[in-house]
Amino acid sequence: MSLDICEIFCSLQGESTRAGLACVFVRLSGCNLSCSWCDTTYAKTQSVPMSIDEIVDQVAAYKCPMVEITGGEPLVQPQTPELISVLLEKGFEVLLETNGSQSIAPVNPACIRIMDVKCPLSGEAGSFLLDNFSHMTAKDEIKFVVGSRQDYEYATSVINTHLMNHPREHIHISPVFGKIELPDLAAWILEDRLGARLSLQQHKIIWDPDLKGV
Repeated sequence: MSLDICEIFCSLQGESTRAGLACVFVRLSGCNLSCSWCDTTYAKTQSVPMSIDEIVDQVAAYKCPMVEITGGEPLVQPQTPELISVLLEKGFEVLLETNGSQSIAPVNPACIRIMDVKCPLSGEAGSFLLDNFSHMTAKDEIKFVVGSRQDYEYATSVINTHLMNHPREHIHISPVFGKIELPDLAAWILEDRLGARLSLQQHKIIWDPDLKGV
């Protein structure tokens, strides 16, 4: 059983509630969406086949307890849930970052599933599979990448419609890097008493925003 891998590297987690912690990233190849602000377009074409055992061995070599499966869109590859289960069995803390258009039902709920609800500026609004809300656990996380006031209002509507009972510290409002004024976004969140977390992409602050492998 093999998967198409774009890259595997160790860095600091730049997003989610684990931001700032060391993490091994397994970036899978391929994606079913074409977001306007995508910063990993190379993941659509850069690909090397690897067996699950080879992936696990490379991850283990970093001697880091946390792993994130990302993309591209990891769940377009049917073997991804098996990879996640194997990593969990090996004792890793596993995060999955997914665009939400694919069902998370096959993914072991011991994995922390971070789903991205696409907003209008992305060009992929409406791609989120609403049934995924019913499969979430309290530890799963939701991210809205916003680049405008329209995006923010869209995110607010989804939160107030579908996520009223989800822990607000697991709901992220993440600005498109360089596309929106951070003081404005912070003010909107405070004014609306939204309770969501303002999440900045730390890796783009620490390193060159266009640098791969960080």
